[in-house]
Amino acid sequence: MRLHISLDDGVPIYLQIVNQIKYLLASGRLGQGDELPPIRVLAEQLLINPNTVARAYRELETAGILTKRRGAGTYVSDKGSPLARGERARIVEGRIDALLVEAQQLDFDLDELTQLIKKRAKLFTREDRKR
Repeated sequence: MRLHISLDDGVPIYLQIVNQIKYLLASGRLGQGDELPPIRVLAEQLLINPNTVARAYRELETAGILTKRRGAGTYVSDKGSPLARGERARIVEGRIDALLVEAQQLDFDLDELTQLIKKRAKLFTREDRKR
């Protein structure tokens, strides 16, 4: 698990950790039952205070995303993240927004864009059948 912290973007460090872990879950890079690095190890990797990592883990535990196993570490909840579906939707919505803006700039109307998306989707479906 690789996280990147930015001291210049104005987002609190613990929240950057929370958001990145949510993204890793939503993208499938972290799955149910996966172990997260111990607080001290992650703090050393990121060169931050262990209390900051502990706060991020607590936040994720409260949300039901992580569970702590006494003496065994911190793991992604076996129940799955209640936010994973919402996070995936948020990621796709961001890309849709960018596509809509670009299509508008290129003078595509919604019907043209919809037809183009359907045409492209058929290509992906055919490729999946070949595998």
